[in-house]
Amino acid sequence: DVSIVDLTFGVEFMKAVEAKQVAQQDAERAKFIVQEAMQQKKSTIIRATGEARSIKLIGESIDQNPAYIELRKLEAAREIAHTVARSANRAFLSADSLLLNIGSDSGSDLRLVRKRA
Repeated sequence: DVSIVDLTFGVEFMKAVEAKQVAQQDAERAKFIVQEAMQQKKSTIIRATGEARSIKLIGESIDQNPAYIELRKLEAAREIAHTVARSANRAFLSADSLLLNIGSDSGSDLRLVRKRA
């Protein structure tokens, strides 16, 4: 029976093994980066498709019912009011400075609602 107790490799062999491991890690890293880029591409396409569909539906809603814009203005005003009410720092702004035009001439029904409130 022969038993090998101490075995050492040459410096060049050790460098070659290390270089191979580094190359494999670089290849795996590149593969991961490509997969991540593909996922981001899919995500961007899905998001853009959803936004395009949303814009189309909003456009159709505006065409069918111009009061939709007034509804969106009221929702925005309600959200702003809710945010200001929860904030410790209070600032009172006019609706005109927020570009909401809640009291505009296009929404006579809105003026009636505001007068009743």
